[in-house]
This record gives sequence, structure tokens and C-alpha cells, in this order.
Amino acid sequence: MQVFDSTPCDLGEGPLWHPRRNQLFWFDINAHRLHTRSDEGIRMWQFAEFVSAAGWVSDTELLVASETALLRFDIETGAHSCLCPLEADNATTRSNDGRADPQGGFWISTMGKEKEKEAGAIYRLYKGELKQLFPAITIPNAICFAPDGTCAYFADTPRGKIWRQPLDTHGWPDGAPQLLLDLPAGSHRPDGAVVDAGGDLWIAHYGHGKVTRHAPDGTEKATFALPASRTTCPAFGGTDLTTLYVTTARQQMVAPTEADGCTYALETDTFGQPEHRVIL
Repeated sequence: MQVFDSTPCDLGEGPLWHPRRNQLFWFDINAHRLHTRSDEGIRMWQFAEFVSAAGWVSDTELLVASETALLRFDIETGAHSCLCPLEADNATTRSNDGRADPQGGFWISTMGKEKEKEAGAIYRLYKGELKQLFPAITIPNAICFAPDGTCAYFADTPRGKIWRQPLDTHGWPDGAPQLLLDLPAGSHRPDGAVVDAGGDLWIAHYGHGKVTRHAPDGTEKATFALPASRTTCPAFGGTDLTTLYVTTARQQMVAPTEADGCTYALETDTFGQPEHRVIL
């Protein structure tokens, strides 16, 4: 695991590899910033409120989830406009984990700014309409999708549980979520996650300095250690989609090291899925 970018993020999150630009984007949620690094160097955009996750809309546009809205963001100019409110009337919450699904929808979660119990929820934006899918989750995370689009995954981090949600042909939940993993708190704390092209689930574990790889049935197949303990979210990228990028955090650490808060990269022998385009 090598350092991809040494910028010390207080709460690094939401890595997104733009498959057309061949470029990684990620967030520092607490600093209200979007970061990127490309052949042209490092770039950062400052927002007025929390920003946490993104999907790609076109070669030059992202969908960015903020504290109060889903935004259409121009990469070249930094200009952004509101697509729709996201719990804008609830001062307790902010956006958290999110990812585009194979059908072109965008799933986004919310959570309490002070981790209030069951203050969060998961929503889906699909062709301009935002609908709540799952209410009363404390810290919704690990939103990701099987390659064939037949199921989604999500977690409630404090509970250590990950569910598998069957989907219909349009990407909407079909039936009740099925518990996939109930992980031991002493060694696992599921944060962000991504599914590779073969269907395996790669999960970052906050506070445990690792990413674990699981088969579709939940069996743990491998563990990848990081030098930073507060691992937050993985994403596949690189020109051949075999590089695993991982964001980390240093928030509330008494004595963070140079390793904490950096963004990392691991060359693997596994192909990731290209991130799906958000259809607006």
C-alpha cells in the first residue's frame, strides 16, 4: 500500500475514479473540500458546507452530495447548482456515503453530524426524482452494487452489519434487505465499500487500518493492511481498473502521524468495475 496523495485529510472519504477522465476525486468532509490529482497536478475546491460523495455525469460534470443538496458540479470552472434538496430542512444531518448504481441511479446516505442514533437514511436519485429507501440508520455506509445490477449492499457502521438488498430491473429495492455480515467489533468496523468486477466486496474498516475482501456469500477471503488506522473508503481505478485507492482520516486523533489522513493506492491482480454514469 503506497501513498497516492499525502494531503492530510481530517475525514478523507468518497473516492471516485472518473473512467473517462482517468482521474481520482475524493473529499475531506470536515474541511468541506473536494480534491483531485491528475497528470496536471493537485487541485482542490472549497465548499460552504459538508460535501461527501460524488458520481460522474459527463466528461466535465460531477454529481456532488452536500450537507443540504445534490449538486451539479462543473469540474473545469468549479461552478455548481442545486439539482434537489437533501434533508435541507434538517440541521442535524449531513450527507455521507454514496455511489452510482448500474442502472444510472445515485444512492446517497445521510447521518447525524454528532452521530445521533438512527438520524440517518439512504436515498436514491433516479432520472431527476429523489426517494427515501431506508430510514432510521445511524451511520449508513458501504453503498455499492453487484456488477449485474441485481443487488446493492449497505452497512450501519456502529452495528457492524452489512445487508444485501435485491434490486429490480430498474434498480429499485425488490423485497426486504437480507443480512449478509454481522462483523465482530473488536476487529471490524465497516465504513465505505466497493464491489469488483467479479462480485467480491472490498470493505474499509474504520479504526482497524485495513480493507477486507469478501466473496458474495460474505466469506472473508483476504485482508490488506494500511499504515493509517482510520481507513474510510476504497475505490478501484487506474487505466486498467486494477488499482485500489483508499481514503483515510485523522479526525479527533490526539497525535496523528504523517500516515493518517493520506490517500493510498494498492496495485492488485483484480479488476474493478468502471464507476457507473449518473443519468439525470
